[in-house]
Amino acid sequence: MKLHKEGTVTLILEILVFSLFNYLAYTYASKYITCFTSIVTGFLFIMTLNFFRIPKREFERKEGVVYAPCDGKVVVIEEIIEQEYYKDKRIQVSIFMSPLNVHNQVYPISGQVKYTKYHPGKFLVAWHPKASTDNERSTVVVENDKITVLFRQIAGALARRIVTYSTVDDKATVADEYGFIKFGSRVDLYFPIGTKINTQLEEKVTAGQSIIATY
Repeated sequence: MKLHKEGTVTLILEILVFSLFNYLAYTYASKYITCFTSIVTGFLFIMTLNFFRIPKREFERKEGVVYAPCDGKVVVIEEIIEQEYYKDKRIQVSIFMSPLNVHNQVYPISGQVKYTKYHPGKFLVAWHPKASTDNERSTVVVENDKITVLFRQIAGALARRIVTYSTVDDKATVADEYGFIKFGSRVDLYFPIGTKINTQLEEKVTAGQSIIATY
């Protein structure tokens, strides 16, 4: 396991700030406050390390398969009008990531990046129905000779930064990393009507390993 590069600045700041707090507590406070400060800052630092972890995984990369773009739980499977890019009816599958999940995102299919766009917005809780259209979000569309899939990173109530590495005309390879969201979030996928969905509500999925759909 390694730590994601997006966590470097956060971890350095935590080390500096927490060290200062512990120094002040040790110098000026009672032993009980010093102990409490050490426990709290130690817990928060461990949680941050856990959040930015990137576990080592093996990926099969099968053809005709759409993999989960992130770790989390499937919270939405429904037909909906996709308003941003396709502007027609699509099958939406949404995956919610808790702060305990790994938070990098990977390409669900291989192909060519046809569209990317970042949208500033609100920070509603990630499971809110309007989070897909009102929250800070970043959209990517990848297309190959068999299918086109839109996937959207959505910030949650705790998330304050979405990172997307994709640019138009990039070559996308399934299970390769394309982005990261800090501290709680969600990813929506949009499939053509008729696509076979291979997941179900409340199912826990793993990025690059769990099969969301086949085509």
